[in-house]
Amino acid sequence: MQKTILERVERVADDVVSLLLRGDEGPLAPWEPGAHIDLALPNWLTRQYSLCGDPGDRSAYRIAVRHDPLSRGGSEYVHLFLREGRTLAVSEPRNHFPLRPAAEYLFLAGGIGITPIVPMLRAAVESGAEATLVYAGRSRATMPFAAELVAAYGDRVRLFPTAETGRPDLAALPRDAEVYCCGPASMVDAAEALFPRVHTERFQPTRRVFAPDTPFEVVCARSGETLQVPADESLLDVLNHRGRPVPSACREGVCGSCEIGVLDGEPEHRDDIGAPAGRMYPCVSRACSPRLVLDV
Repeated sequence: MQKTILERVERVADDVVSLLLRGDEGPLAPWEPGAHIDLALPNWLTRQYSLCGDPGDRSAYRIAVRHDPLSRGGSEYVHLFLREGRTLAVSEPRNHFPLRPAAEYLFLAGGIGITPIVPMLRAAVESGAEATLVYAGRSRATMPFAAELVAAYGDRVRLFPTAETGRPDLAALPRDAEVYCCGPASMVDAAEALFPRVHTERFQPTRRVFAPDTPFEVVCARSGETLQVPADESLLDVLNHRGRPVPSACREGVCGSCEIGVLDGEPEHRDDIGAPAGRMYPCVSRACSPRLVLDV
């Protein structure tokens, strides 16, 4: 973890604040558009947020947090209790939503889903590529960074405050661009169905049906210990309860903070990130084979 000082809290939309986290021990770890960090809050919760500042500025990270009325305590604490000057620990950036080189980009954002798109649009424009942003929200007042983006990029940015305009017609958009989409599930689902080259990031796990959970066995390769994972308990919880703690944040398979290595056996991937070969996310994923050998 890296130490930062909360230098500025700024309201950027109704129920959305931007946090500027200044490095407390020299330059912060580098990052690229699409990356996010884990923020360790003083109430013992850890939450992940997309970086929406300038990757060229390693002196500070910028994130934005929407106040969720159904919050599990993270966004509520940020909005009601977090104050400038507080020391906060953050993880090094992770990127499961990287921007790939392309000649033409179409960015689709809904609500707080604009956060990873802000640095992507900047990078695309600076590269000389054609770039268009379609950005939807309930109203202009609820759309963070909307005015800032229009001022910077002009007619490259198309705003859809849906109370005035209705939802954007994604089916009417050109299909040739590389598409990056972050927003509510309905927008992400539509983008994945419509566009041949689409990259998405979700804030909530996809609702999918898996086979019933069954017990399986894991071997911790570093200690040689064998653990039993019952049908009613996650692999992450078993590891933590047996003294093999694994860092975790979302516990829903969307952030990647609990990634571990698999040395043998076949994991059943249930995440929304796309675990690389030889890796898995034990918060949601289980086993297809009776036994897994883990690099823990």
